[in-house]
Amino acid sequence: MINEKETAQRVIEISGVNPRKCMKCGKCSATCPSYDEMEYHPHQFVDMIDKGQVEKLLDSESLYKCLTCFACIERCPRGVEPAKLIEAVRLVKIRQQGQNHLKADMIPDILDDDMPQQAIVSAFRKYSK
Repeated sequence: MINEKETAQRVIEISGVNPRKCMKCGKCSATCPSYDEMEYHPHQFVDMIDKGQVEKLLDSESLYKCLTCFACIERCPRGVEPAKLIEAVRLVKIRQQGQNHLKADMIPDILDDDMPQQAIVSAFRKYSK
C-alpha cells in the first residue's frame, strides 16, 4: 500500500494541477453551488492535497457532492482548477476499490450497438489502472 504523500502525488499527476499555485483566497468555494452540502470545500481539497492529506478526502462524502460544474475553475484567479483535483481523487478512490477494474476480455460482453465507441475507450482507460 502506498502512503498518503505518494497518493497525493498521484492525484496531482492524474489531474495535471499544481496545488501550490493556490493563494487560498476561497473564491472557488464561494462560487461552488454544492458548498453547503460539502464537508470539505474546493479550497480545502486543494490545500489538503498540497499537504498530502488525501485519506480524509478519500473517505469524505464531499467527493461525491461536487457537481463538476467547473465554476471553481472559472473563478480561480490563479488557474488552480480544484474540480480537476476532486475528479482525480474520485478516480483514485475508484481504483482502490479493486472490483472496478475492467479487463480487455470483458469488453465484448458489455458492448451495445447504441453505445458510442468513445464511451467504451474512456471506461477502459478509467477502470483499467
